[in-house]
Amino acid sequence: MTRARPALALLTAAVLVLGAGACGGRATTHHKPGTSHAEDTGSNGRLLKADDGDGHRLRQVGADGAPEVDLAVQPDSEDGWNVHLTVRNFRFTPDSVGGGALAGRGHARLFLDGHPLARVYGAWFHLPASLLRAAGGGTRLTAGLYADDHTAWAVGSAPVRAAATLGDASASPAAPPDENTTTVDITLKGGKVSPAPGRTEIKKGRTVRLRVRSDRDDVLHVHGYDKEAKLPAGQTVTITFTADRTGLFEVETHESDLLLTQLVVR
Repeated sequence: MTRARPALALLTAAVLVLGAGACGGRATTHHKPGTSHAEDTGSNGRLLKADDGDGHRLRQVGADGAPEVDLAVQPDSEDGWNVHLTVRNFRFTPDSVGGGALAGRGHARLFLDGHPLARVYGAWFHLPASLLRAAGGGTRLTAGLYADDHTAWAVGSAPVRAAATLGDASASPAAPPDENTTTVDITLKGGKVSPAPGRTEIKKGRTVRLRVRSDRDDVLHVHGYDKEAKLPAGQTVTITFTADRTGLFEVETHESDLLLTQLVVR
């Protein structure tokens, strides 16, 4: 019995050393034996049976403090598009991809007309024309946020996403937004509009960019310009158009019948 103790001590030490190095220092989520990272729950969200349409399970979190993303695209002066992701309650963690799902961390994925296009590990991404051609072309670019274990962050059973429309990539680069673009950001939560509905003064000929985020499925409509877009819950939807006619134009939702703002074009 005495002789067995040194051997047992050596075995225990070896197990501790191997266990300490198993994750290689990577930040990860501890989970119950017999379960995978993707099956871990708790403060890191609840894993749903539904997926993002590309085979990645949805990891649902509450709307308060949930990851958010906005998407902006601009023609590059030499080739393709420059894509800019603005995130809130979220941090890009390329060093821990493949690890566990930690709250507010992970990476982004780009989709073109619903088809997977690229994985993104930072705020900026250059989208070359060759990649668009290889993907078969398309105009609807969508960005979604994902955890390190590749599950999709979701709110209200819908993946956290934002979308934008690509125009003609051969066009000249757009002027800086502050120079010729009026951007209006609106959030719908619990049946309330933030900021409170008011009037937005716009000079005729300027570009208008409406960015709307809703906590429930709805439909966005710009009267007078006949612009309409679906508002999936938990996603930021962008409508861009030129204010080429004067007057008072209301922006509202169809399902909840909420007035979001009034555009006064002079």
